[in-house]
Amino acid sequence: MKKILLLSDTHGFIDDQILKYVKQADEVWHAGDIGTIKVTDTIKALKPLRAVYGNIDGTEIRSEFPLNNRFLCEEVDVWITHIGGYPNRYDLRVREEIKQNPPKIFISGHSHILKVQFDKKLNLLHLNPGAVGKHGFHKIRTMLRFTIDGSDIKNLEIVELEKRH
Repeated sequence: MKKILLLSDTHGFIDDQILKYVKQADEVWHAGDIGTIKVTDTIKALKPLRAVYGNIDGTEIRSEFPLNNRFLCEEVDVWITHIGGYPNRYDLRVREEIKQNPPKIFISGHSHILKVQFDKKLNLLHLNPGAVGKHGFHKIRTMLRFTIDGSDIKNLEIVELEKRH
């Protein structure tokens, strides 16, 4: 069983509020727009990290993290990419592969809009944790956390941090 903290769009920002939840997780997954390598180095000093780069990330982050990260967590097939779209509106870059070989969890960031949606056609769970950084139009900083136990995804929880000013 693994407790996962899913975040995205830090845009170079990490604080004690985020780190409190990092410390409670077994693994942290970051869906891109990391911003600075300091963010991922800080997380990696505490917990194992799986991440992808986003459209704002420079060469240092792109040399450490891939555009797509597909892996097994316990018995769950997971695919993380920064710009992935949503059920029935997947990004052209991933659309065919997702239809041919859907993961059990498909994660994207980019929109700064928290969204949890089940794709009935492809039998997959789509997750977008919103944005936890302070840059962007979102009003509330958000993350998701959940547990993977064998092939089960359980205890999905939205984490809301303070409202932005």
